[in-house]
Amino acid sequence: MPLLKEETYTIDDIYALPEGERAELIDGHMYMMAPPSRKHQRISTRLVSIIDRYIEEHKGKYQVYAAPFAVYLDERSNTYVEPDISVICDSNKLDDSGCKGAPDWVIEIVSPASKQMDYYTKLFKYRTAGIREYWIVDPSKNLVVVYNFELGETEQYTLQDSIKVGIYDELVIDFGSIEL
Repeated sequence: MPLLKEETYTIDDIYALPEGERAELIDGHMYMMAPPSRKHQRISTRLVSIIDRYIEEHKGKYQVYAAPFAVYLDERSNTYVEPDISVICDSNKLDDSGCKGAPDWVIEIVSPASKQMDYYTKLFKYRTAGIREYWIVDPSKNLVVVYNFELGETEQYTLQDSIKVGIYDELVIDFGSIEL
């Protein structure tokens, strides 16, 4: 008996989605994305603001982007994601369509529909792609998990802690100051 053929999607299928629909493409599999909650958006907005202000004050060349922002992790395996927050240090990776290759730092804010993706699938894809630092912010668990892939370290914090950013010498994010 022949095996059923599983449909494989490409970036063209992502671009063909109806206006307002968003999806990510991981190894040719399409994952539809639900709209974020108010709390999710508040955390994202505050973090992007803090990071952007730090970069500007230190005259950094790094750039921070909030979702929806296209990240083409690996075109060979049809992997396209929209991290909640992406920080890119190498401007050569950027073009008008987004980031080609791994950002240096990615933050994903967990929602009920994204837990499996953020904790497992994306963790593996980000590490494999060469992202230097990956943060999972999980409001329902009052948890921030920080993966520093360069040092091979994983730390856990609460949403009341101050957390040192690995890719910057002086940036510390005080989650306790973020009003949710």
